[in-house]
Amino acid sequence: MARRSDREVPLSPGEFYGEELRRKRESGGLTQEELGERVVCSGSLIAHIEAGRRKPQADIAKRLDNVLGTDGFFTRMRRTLNTARFADHFAAAAELESQAVAIYEYAVSLVPGILQTAAYARSVFRGAQPNYAVADVDRCVVNRLERARILEDPGSPTVWAILNENVIRAVVGGPAVMAEQLHHISGLGRAGRILVQVVPHSVGAHATMGSMMSLMRFSDAPDAAYVEGLYTGSLIDDPALVQRYRDAYDLARAAALPPEASLDMLESVAEDYEHEH
Repeated sequence: MARRSDREVPLSPGEFYGEELRRKRESGGLTQEELGERVVCSGSLIAHIEAGRRKPQADIAKRLDNVLGTDGFFTRMRRTLNTARFADHFAAAAELESQAVAIYEYAVSLVPGILQTAAYARSVFRGAQPNYAVADVDRCVVNRLERARILEDPGSPTVWAILNENVIRAVVGGPAVMAEQLHHISGLGRAGRILVQVVPHSVGAHATMGSMMSLMRFSDAPDAAYVEGLYTGSLIDDPALVQRYRDAYDLARAAALPPEASLDMLESVAEDYEHEH
């Protein structure tokens, strides 16, 4: 089968990056598994980078340069893969999100991005910076809502969201915004589009209470995990570490209310916000 570069079809930045990586790897006499071992990642990740399906993290690009002796080429070229739609630390995770067959979210303080309404997202972006340009906020809101479009197609990823009770008690944007947001989530749950559970405050300590996380499952690639802090985020594909995140998620799922009781709680709190408004 001819490679994409053998045809008269322009390569995307990701495909160009991947073709260059394949050429350098093969000229060095390395298999994908061997290169993965040397840069401390899986051989399947190398395969996905070479196919243009994944963007390497900054540290992996640096190690590729060191192993292949490419004098910073892959680190510099990585910048061409950046997208202005999302923060740099989230861009790779956003790309994978659209390719996943299942997404498992745990939210500790904010509604997961793919479940946010426009009003809620706008409040989040405004709150993140005291001085903001309205046009910049509008652009961020549009990009966030674009992510949520994966929920419109019944054939798109299965989504399971576990929300710490903090998420539904923090009044982001005011009572009216929160009422709309919680009804939106419960509506998706009632329609069978997502599975949602709430971990109530009464549970106390549990495995995931210290951090948000997102687990993504793929039909043709290893699972990945994403965790995020203030202005930072990490995409993880090390199988052993991803398994630890999966175990923690299962413990949170066991601690949470059942789906039906969780939907009842969301709707009850939404009604309280409506009365307050």
